[in-house]
Amino acid sequence: MIFGFFKKKKRKEPEGVVIGHIAHFFPHVKAGVIKLKAPLSVGDTIHIFGHTTDFKQKITSLQIDCKDVTSANEPSEVGFLSKKRVRTADTVYRA
Repeated sequence: MIFGFFKKKKRKEPEGVVIGHIAHFFPHVKAGVIKLKAPLSVGDTIHIFGHTTDFKQKITSLQIDCKDVTSANEPSEVGFLSKKRVRTADTVYRA
């Protein structure tokens, strides 16, 4: 017999364009790396969604090879400051 409070609720996938996936997270500096599938710029709002991750944030800084950039195109990997912990394989949407 299964009780109703043991059932897991299905979370709804966010709407929007997938711009990439999280490749790595550096907890000491709270920075993540996104492997891009679409262009991304400073000032864009992103939605990061994963198994235990679900939040939106505005991009305040981007780096490629430890150099600040204002925008990046696919298929590069860019570093960004994250306001919360992100996990490898989390999906990044344009909000």
